[in-house]
Amino acid sequence: MNSAIQSMLERYTCASIEDYRNALKEIVQELALLGLYRGGFFSHAAFYGGTALRIFYGLDRFSEDLAFTLVKPDRSFQFSKYFRPLRDELASFGLEMTVEEKVKSNQSAVRSAFIKGGTQLHLIKIAAVKPPVSGVNPDEQLRIKIELDTDPPAGAGFELKYQLLPVPYSVRMYDAPSLFAGKVHALLCRSWENRVKGRDFYDYAWYLSRRTPLNMAHLAARLRQTGHLAKSEELAGNDLVERLLARFQQVDFQQARKDVELFVSNPESLALWSPDFFTGITRDFLQTGKI
Repeated sequence: MNSAIQSMLERYTCASIEDYRNALKEIVQELALLGLYRGGFFSHAAFYGGTALRIFYGLDRFSEDLAFTLVKPDRSFQFSKYFRPLRDELASFGLEMTVEEKVKSNQSAVRSAFIKGGTQLHLIKIAAVKPPVSGVNPDEQLRIKIELDTDPPAGAGFELKYQLLPVPYSVRMYDAPSLFAGKVHALLCRSWENRVKGRDFYDYAWYLSRRTPLNMAHLAARLRQTGHLAKSEELAGNDLVERLLARFQQVDFQQARKDVELFVSNPESLALWSPDFFTGITRDFLQTGKI
């Protein structure tokens, strides 16, 4: 096994095959970031979302996707030109994976691609386990979705973050208040259909626990872009709180807990989830003056 991969794996306490799956996903995610860095991607784009929080801020839940946004709108941006350095980086560490863009029929501003590779094959490579791997179908595919927003809303702040493993590299990211704004927008506006995204509520509570300031200008721009705020309308703190409290009343929190409990190390931390719980912590946060 590559010594850098071994050092990355040692950060995890893997007691089950699911632990190894999650470790493999995160190692692939970080190698993908390194490949994008080497390819010059972060001269044009920034990292954001749950995986950004997990890797650079220590969010204590696993996250499956890699989400990026351009710094400036550019619908003609050639996302696929960065797939080769990403794939080459994975290959340089012995991981044989493909990177393919998803062809969409609509004219969405969000580009999507998938990193794919055999789960069993790569567990054997990174963890030195012997086949067959109990609990893993030989045909199982590890899939990591990559998304890029080519029409980002205005008002975000950026910062540069550094990683030391597998080698030192840097990543341009949304700053914490702008990351928080993106999460509040998702919590308010995401279409749940038949599945509440409990991960949105988990991350929201995580931001509140750290008293993260909220980038209201960026949140307002996001709301305007998706039609949830009129273009001439300003977003006041009281209006935002009213929107949040109304949203909490719509949520099946039992379903929300089920969505996220497999991704957190302590599912008991979800026991208090209810409209009253989220209303209470939101009002407490409001009293700090950060909304």
